[in-house]
Amino acid sequence: MATSRDVAHRAGVSQSTVSRALSGHPGVTEEIRRRVQAAARDLAYVPNAAARAMRTSRSGNIGVVTARLHNPIYPEMLQLLGRELRQAGLRMIVWNSDETDEGAAADAARQGMVDGIIFTSATQASTALYEEIAQRLPVVLVNRTVEGWPCDQVESDNHAGGRIVAAYFRDAGRRRIGLLSGPLLPSTIRNRETGFLEGCGGGPAPATVRVDAFTYAAGATGMQRLLALADRPDAVFCANDVLALGARDAARAAGIAVPGAVWIVGYDDIAMASWTAFDLTTVRQPIEAMVQHAVRLLRARMAGIAAAPQRLSLPAALVVRASTGRLPPSAAADADRLLIASK
Repeated sequence: MATSRDVAHRAGVSQSTVSRALSGHPGVTEEIRRRVQAAARDLAYVPNAAARAMRTSRSGNIGVVTARLHNPIYPEMLQLLGRELRQAGLRMIVWNSDETDEGAAADAARQGMVDGIIFTSATQASTALYEEIAQRLPVVLVNRTVEGWPCDQVESDNHAGGRIVAAYFRDAGRRRIGLLSGPLLPSTIRNRETGFLEGCGGGPAPATVRVDAFTYAAGATGMQRLLALADRPDAVFCANDVLALGARDAARAAGIAVPGAVWIVGYDDIAMASWTAFDLTTVRQPIEAMVQHAVRLLRARMAGIAAAPQRLSLPAALVVRASTGRLPPSAAADADRLLIASK
């Protein structure tokens, strides 16, 4: 079994540098950190957790609080977080707040079972849990943000993502616009809606249907309500892909051609969005980059950096597929898969 001495020899650094590089210490350059991580991967090096815990008073565990695992974007995020933490020599403990008392995360913080916490689905309703944990451990939010929480937060630019969908509809001559959305508690949904409605300014207000959950069934039900309107929309923006998949099947069941009679656009670019049965135009979130930044920020806090909290908003992008009928005028005519980055 490889040791830290073996990793140090492979990377051409000292053992202490290996320890600092793998623990996220700010005094290590990015080039050295990459060399050490590459050497550790090549040698299949696994830090001795018990020895490290005794030496550093740390567990090597990172807690992740998540929810809504029926939305495929969250399992994808967890997979990426697990990989990123593993490469840093850390282990992930997951709490699904839909099924488990969120207090389990606070208990773990009190008992020293974890060295930091990442929230993937935080809302203002999570404030009491956040305050309990933040007294003891560094906390980072990824995906959603919460105003007033003095911690590092990483999101994609949902506001710009909503605006780019509105601009896409406008440029293509769509005038009867629909919005299919859900509860406004998550920052992601609020910001997407705000950006979309701002982008629709100057034209008729979108016909809006708000369902009570972000599920396939709710998407189908919401789309049925939009299709039943006397002035039926010719383009519908869905607040996430799961709603959009339900909406597309509802249109299919009603004999409404997509994209011939109505365009449908989702948000997130989950794997199913690209499946032939859906071929969904959607807004892609840079999930991998968001996760990388979140882990980097958490490790820096664990290493003792005392800088002001950071709020990172990464650019989203529109991925055009077959649920919409044409590319905007600026697009190349022969591009059947267009990625339009938001500005």
